[in-house]
Amino acid sequence: MAKNRSYSCSSCGTSFNKWSGRCDGCGEWNTISEDVGLSSGPGNKSLGSKRGTTTSLTDLRTKETPPPRTQSNMSEFDRVLGGGLVPASAILVGGDPGIGKSTLLLQAAAQFARGGLKTIYVSGEESSAQVRMRAQRLELTDASVQLTAETNLRDILTTLEVEAPGLAIIDSIQTMWLDTVDSAPGSISQVRAAAHELTTFAKRKGISVVLVGHVTKEGQIAGPRVVEHMVDTVLYFEGERGHQFRILRAVKNRFGPADEIGVFEMTGSGLAEVANPSALFLGDRSTPTPGSVVFAGIEGTRPVLCELQALVAPSPHSQPRRTVVGWDGGRLAMILAVLEARCGIPFAGLDVYLNVAGGMKITEPAADLAVAAALLSAREDSALPPDTVVFGEISLSGALRSAPQTENRLKEAQKLGFTGAIAAKGNKELGVSKIKLCQMSNLIEFVGEIFGAG
Repeated sequence: MAKNRSYSCSSCGTSFNKWSGRCDGCGEWNTISEDVGLSSGPGNKSLGSKRGTTTSLTDLRTKETPPPRTQSNMSEFDRVLGGGLVPASAILVGGDPGIGKSTLLLQAAAQFARGGLKTIYVSGEESSAQVRMRAQRLELTDASVQLTAETNLRDILTTLEVEAPGLAIIDSIQTMWLDTVDSAPGSISQVRAAAHELTTFAKRKGISVVLVGHVTKEGQIAGPRVVEHMVDTVLYFEGERGHQFRILRAVKNRFGPADEIGVFEMTGSGLAEVANPSALFLGDRSTPTPGSVVFAGIEGTRPVLCELQALVAPSPHSQPRRTVVGWDGGRLAMILAVLEARCGIPFAGLDVYLNVAGGMKITEPAADLAVAAALLSAREDSALPPDTVVFGEISLSGALRSAPQTENRLKEAQKLGFTGAIAAKGNKELGVSKIKLCQMSNLIEFVGEIFGAG
């Protein structure tokens, strides 16, 4: 029986059933090679004739001690990690070019080094002199961080094995080069192999490794998605170029909650932590403004209040514009359709603009009611009370669904001086006495109660 062979492109990872000189996926020549499996030797059906050893088995009742954590004294950074750095963990940090990834990690490296953790910073994109210049600007020269500028992964692993640090930062994984892989640095095969070597080295030697990854124009970490599966934690460093605020968001964390965020402010001396991001995103709200609504959201375990701004104006074009910043454009189209179909409020012939103030990005469905309130406020030129927060999910039938962690949202609003809240029915007795909670069952009731129409 003929042996089934598989081939893959070392540049883009496309799989083939037979060899060819040119890859149909990326168009590169001489990049297709045979995938070598674990079987070896003639006649071997699985792993060869060598017998393996028996592994130890445990049941689910076995109690494990929580992993020890090392604090960096950067509370926002530690929060996103789940409480601190775990030994022998692999962390992947991605973000747009120039957003501040290297600045953040250099500051974190300095804080870990000041706390007594031996730290090595490996730069594959800059020289050691450039990193030292950044450290001088950030006033971090007193920290005992060891620097090296190297891209040869074999030399880097040998250095880490000899020095035995507690933390190693690799900036970036796309610049690493492994001499056993026959492709250029930054290719899919190089990134996959380098990430595998660094991750297994971290587990084997008990060293925490932080990998910096480039992102594509879609905002995803460049390279194969298998790299995100290899590591323990995946962090995204987000922010708008026009804003000084930066958000570190955990999208995967084996040692803590996912979707946790840490908020930083870019200043002349580096990234400064923001202890109260709600006050930062809200700004001055002393004057009622049509189209402006405060949404009480939850990011990870933290309640965050942010301002939604809407503008509705007659469109001079045959096709009205729908522009969204910081929210899902498809969900905006759904809200507009529900308002027209269930409440009889059309937006045809009107340009609609929606913006989340401060560069914040919202993903939870509980923002539906706040978006609808902002759209109606802008359309009717009627401002909501500035001391009121809005949250709740809208279904396609026009019904309102209650949002989770309502009490935490209201406590955050109360802490910032808000006295009213509009939400969906279904919330039980809450321990927030200073906020008047107005609960509604459907969108028609909301429109009639707040805007006097229905």
